[in-house]
Amino acid sequence: MDKSAPKPYRKRTGRGAGINPPNRFVPVEILPADEYLEEEAPSPRTEFYKDASKTIITYNDSPDVGFNAGINPYRGCEHGCVYCYARPSHEYFELSAGLDFETKIFVKEKAPELLRRELSSRKWKPQVIGLSGNTDAYQPVERRLQLTRRCLEVLAEFRNPVGIVTKNFLVTRDIDLLQELARYQAAAVFISITTLDGDLARILEPRTSHPERRLEAIRQLHAAGVPAGVMVSPVIPGLTDHEIPQIVQAAANAGAQYAGHTMLRLPYSVKELFVDWLERHLPDRKDKILNRIKAVRGGKLNDSRFYERMRGEGIFAEQIHDMFKLACRKAGITGRGPHLSTANFRRPGEQLEMF
Repeated sequence: MDKSAPKPYRKRTGRGAGINPPNRFVPVEILPADEYLEEEAPSPRTEFYKDASKTIITYNDSPDVGFNAGINPYRGCEHGCVYCYARPSHEYFELSAGLDFETKIFVKEKAPELLRRELSSRKWKPQVIGLSGNTDAYQPVERRLQLTRRCLEVLAEFRNPVGIVTKNFLVTRDIDLLQELARYQAAAVFISITTLDGDLARILEPRTSHPERRLEAIRQLHAAGVPAGVMVSPVIPGLTDHEIPQIVQAAANAGAQYAGHTMLRLPYSVKELFVDWLERHLPDRKDKILNRIKAVRGGKLNDSRFYERMRGEGIFAEQIHDMFKLACRKAGITGRGPHLSTANFRRPGEQLEMF
């Protein structure tokens, strides 16, 4: 299929994406004939593939990200958030950022062993590791594979600080390990909440935990003494921005001590996916939402510039930021995040070697 041809339109039940947009690195796209049928289609099954990565800690130098080192036990994410900025990463595997991203998951089976090896190396400089920097480390398959938990076991053994962002209640399963890390100022968890509307969440981010379950996760983390916060992320202008005060207050009531927010990002084919999602689910609000997004992105649907890509610009962006700051003050949330320390980092066995 030529990339210039009209794009197929097909509804998919239980998935965020309704289509597989073309891969920007592949000149020709091949589609099944029935992709052109404008009818409801069954949800494709999720497939899992072994990822043979030789390292697990990745590094970034972005001024917009709060950590330099990160771990992602999975590539692709079954949560299916239609707006996910990580979707285009699947294109490096000659796959699509659409349905492929949420149905073809690459699993780093050796993640815990690789992490142990890298933390044991003298080359490792103790620092905060971000868990779920690209895709959610607590997506559904984690319940069975427990790769994230096993990575946390390694981090607890080394007392290396970790910051987690997730949309899944499953993080509460690992409260025991997070408590252990928190004893050494080495753990913080941010629960990401886009909307409190369960019906909207079901179609916007279909396989994430219900918003009420995410608030319950904050409650349980806080009760266990694990520093917990909320990420109002992403803020979608014209769709979810009005919910900022309610989200922040609900999170504070649940025990959130910290809060942050980011503006919607639509890199590469995520723009096409989001527009298609609006056409399928909110056609009457499509133009308003797209115009508001353009208003905070200099007339475009995306702005990839450092310092601007997370915040946006213009009067509507400033209104959103002011609304967020006021909501935090009213809710009694004064900090963006806890101070995580590397002071207690250790390499198991080092003390024994001294004798």
